[in-house]
Amino acid sequence: MISIQEIAGCISFQVKVHPRTRKNGITGTLGEALKLSLTAPPVEGQANEACIEFFARLLKVPRSSITIASGRSSRLKVIRITGITAAEFRAQLPPNL
Repeated sequence: MISIQEIAGCISFQVKVHPRTRKNGITGTLGEALKLSLTAPPVEGQANEACIEFFARLLKVPRSSITIASGRSSRLKVIRITGITAAEFRAQLPPNL
C-alpha cells in the first residue's frame, strides 16, 4: 500500500518512474511508492513533464497544481498535488492498489 501524506490542502507521495515503456500507466507498487510507466525518455526533463501530465489527466486537476517535490533527476520522485485529498486520490487509483 502506498503512503500518502496530507498536509495543509495538499498531498504528497512517492513514485518510481520507468521511462521508455510501451504505454503510460500505473503498473503497481514498489514498497510505499507507485510504479509509473511512461513512454517519454529520461532526457531533458521529458519524463518529468510526462509524469506531471499523467497525474493531471488521471486526477482531472490543472498541471500547475502538480509539482515534483524531490527527485527531478532520479527515478524515485516525490509528487506534491494541491487541491485534492488523500481519499480523492485513492479513489482514482486502480482498485488493486
